[in-house]
Amino acid sequence: MHEMSLCENIRDILEGQAQTGGFTRVNKVWLEVGPLSCVEPEALRFGFDVVMRGSVAEGATLDIATPRAMAQCPACHRIAEVKQRFEACPDCGSPALQVTRGDEFRIIKLEVV
Repeated sequence: MHEMSLCENIRDILEGQAQTGGFTRVNKVWLEVGPLSCVEPEALRFGFDVVMRGSVAEGATLDIATPRAMAQCPACHRIAEVKQRFEACPDCGSPALQVTRGDEFRIIKLEVV
C-alpha cells in the first residue's frame, strides 16, 4: 500500500514546516487528491492516523477534496470530464486526450497552533 509511504512524506513535510513556521501542532490537514492520482482516499485516511502518531499532526483531522478529472483534446481542443486516462474525445473520437486536472496529490491548507 503506497498510501502509507505517502503519509510518511506528508508527516515529514509537516514536521519540516513546523520547524520553519514556528508552530507546534497541526489540527487539520486539507489534501487535494485527484481521481487519476492512483491514490485510494480511504487507505490514505487509515494510513494518516497511523503514521501521524508521535508527530506534530497526531490526532489531526484529515479533509480530502477530490476535484473532477478534466482533459483536453489536442485534435479539436474540446475540454471534457474524464473518468480514466486514455478516454476518447466525446466530440471527435481522438484517443489522445491530455489530462489537465485530476491527477493532483498535494497539501492545500493546514490549521496549526
